[in-house]
Amino acid sequence: MSTPRTLDLPEQIRRVNVQTNRGAFAALEAMPGSGVCERRPALLVPGYTGSKEDFLAVLQPLAAAGRRVTAIDMRGQYETPGGADHCHYGPDALAADIVGIAKAIDQDEQGVHLLGHSLGGLIARQAVLAQTARISSLTLLGSGPGSLRGQRGTILRAVLAELVKAGPGGRAERIEQLWESEQEPQAVADGVPAAVIAFLRERLLRSSPEGLFAMGRYLLSCPDQTAALAAVADTPMLVLYGENDDAWAPAVQNRMAKRLGAQRVCIPAAAHSPAVEAPETTASSLTVFWNAAEGSERRRKAAAGHGAMPSAGAGPADAGLADAGPADAGLADAGPAGAMGASPSQGRRGSAAAMPSGQ
Repeated sequence: MSTPRTLDLPEQIRRVNVQTNRGAFAALEAMPGSGVCERRPALLVPGYTGSKEDFLAVLQPLAAAGRRVTAIDMRGQYETPGGADHCHYGPDALAADIVGIAKAIDQDEQGVHLLGHSLGGLIARQAVLAQTARISSLTLLGSGPGSLRGQRGTILRAVLAELVKAGPGGRAERIEQLWESEQEPQAVADGVPAAVIAFLRERLLRSSPEGLFAMGRYLLSCPDQTAALAAVADTPMLVLYGENDDAWAPAVQNRMAKRLGAQRVCIPAAAHSPAVEAPETTASSLTVFWNAAEGSERRRKAAAGHGAMPSAGAGPADAGLADAGPADAGLADAGPAGAMGASPSQGRRGSAAAMPSGQ
């Protein structure tokens, strides 16, 4: 899970419930200081064991650009109610939830910028592939092309084995035991403030045990759908990750970006949760990308209205985004951690039983 540095809500952020045709979803909503939204809204989806609070540090700077920004708890996460049946937590069902939320916040039906962190990126991808909502852009934040592997995959596999042994009726108790024996001592050793530790405990124990089980299984079995996503030609995409990401390696995410023809930003000094570890750079990179995607669409519409074809360089890849060097250089030059204005690189378009942390 991501660990927020603070739980304080800035003045322009409020707790809301987003009402959809698939139920109500707990959310944090940020609005511009003026109260006037001049740009497309954005929807932020957290990762495994995460919640809307993982985006607290970026909500206000993202909204300051003139857009409504909504971060949610997925079904069964923290303050959004779940269901007892595994069918509620399959990728298609979770993606349908995201589509419903996107439609609910897209009040003028012009499109929504969709961002998914880690597991949330895999679900956001499914929402785009469904092609049932107007998605202005897709950002994959610390998310990979397919299943989770390496050390994090090994840890998650061990956790799921414990939950299998516990059975449906004993999973909640086993999750609490894993928190008390592994995660809480680690958080204390890491110097996490007591109030944040209390929040992490509450979040984990209020999340649906069946949801954690089903989502974890999907993380370990998710197929690579990069080719299918690349075929969605009219959706600008950004692959954004920390240079020290230990879930999906930066090289893996870089290759995925190339396959997608996506923009790519590597955040210096960040790991798997750039929105927490480098919020200024993350927010700046997202704002540049989202604004460019909107500008590119306006130019395409204007060119179509005049009967002219848009130029080959009219996509978001060149719409005000600096070239960070050749795609195989590996890292976009985003400057020091926490600096404003990281520049995307050019794409074609613009303990073994411990609960896992940060997927």
